[in-house]
Amino acid sequence: MSQILMVCLGNICRSPLAEGILKAKTNHLDVVVDSAGTAAYHVGEQPDIRSIEIANKYGIDLTSQRARQFSVNDFDKFDKIYAMDSSNYANIISLARDKKDRNKVDVILNESNPKSFQSVPDPYYGGENGFQDVYEMLEEACDIITQKLEKR
Repeated sequence: MSQILMVCLGNICRSPLAEGILKAKTNHLDVVVDSAGTAAYHVGEQPDIRSIEIANKYGIDLTSQRARQFSVNDFDKFDKIYAMDSSNYANIISLARDKKDRNKVDVILNESNPKSFQSVPDPYYGGENGFQDVYEMLEEACDIITQKLEKR
């Protein structure tokens, strides 16, 4: 079984979308997908309504998700930890206890654009198309992640 964690800042926009997309793509595989935020701003809250709406547009339901904060224990629970941007990546790496922890962490867009360290922009203030753009970026990266998981 693979266990994958998606991480953004508040765990209400990007990482819940990434969690929902990857869960939908891997529902035929033995995969656990979760999400968290590096900050505690929204702990216990549902994803942003705009994330819920864009996911619904593609048949994905995020309403059961609740925001939580990333913790050091997540290194023990998850095989792979995907940060949505370089700032979240740096925050996660700063909590890593050793090389094994650090090796679990990557920026999610490195899947679709290897070694680019491109950030998924935070759509919270991203204008009318921000959530659609983020969905498309995450969908492409999650396609690649799913293909890798299917080859295991």
